[in-house]
Amino acid sequence: MAEFLLVHGSCHGAWCWRDLIPALESQGHVVQAIDLPGMGEDQTPLAQITLDDCRSAVLAASTPDTLIVGHSWGGYPISAAAEADPNAMRGLIYLCAYFPVDGLSMVDRRKGAPRQPLAEAVVKSDDGVSYTIQPDRVSDLFYHDCPPDAVAYAMAHLLPQPIAPQDTPLPTSAAFDGVPKSYIRCADDRTIPPEYQTQMTRDWPPDHVHVMECSHSPFFSDPQGLAALLTRIERQF
Repeated sequence: MAEFLLVHGSCHGAWCWRDLIPALESQGHVVQAIDLPGMGEDQTPLAQITLDDCRSAVLAASTPDTLIVGHSWGGYPISAAAEADPNAMRGLIYLCAYFPVDGLSMVDRRKGAPRQPLAEAVVKSDDGVSYTIQPDRVSDLFYHDCPPDAVAYAMAHLLPQPIAPQDTPLPTSAAFDGVPKSYIRCADDRTIPPEYQTQMTRDWPPDHVHVMECSHSPFFSDPQGLAALLTRIERQF
């Protein structure tokens, strides 16, 4: 049995783990999912949200026994949490997530990809504080292999994503480097190119990089398979 903390990606909230939570609990795990600031049910004004706020939300929900799963942009808040307090968690699991490089922001990392699938689908707010994804592109980018009911559920819950936390450089040090990590690459991802996920983990031990043959949202497309994989990964920590 393990203790998992689930951290969502851009425009999402704790709601996106709807199907994964019971799948993990059925295997005996303790599971918690949080809303990052301004997302889900959290009412923090978007213009006030910082990367530090997102980091603090993760740390507030973590214990030294927690395995933290970060999806997509969620890779940055969980990394910031590990850098700030590496003893506050058991380890990090990156789920088709951006993995930081010292001093680069998530935006910098996204721009480093060989392809930019989101580029023409992002709509910045008039005040420049947040962005959304064009509704007619969401399903293809995020959920192309997910059940129709899950897609409808997600579309009804997506919210604008604050830009500032994603455009903030994250310095990393030996503190972050020393935290155990695993990565789950999604081979049919249409949001973060699979080849970029491979590039981000090219220096990782092979047994700490795992592959799912699915979209950017395995928590909807294959929650049982994801739960089984997380259970196997847990035994590595």
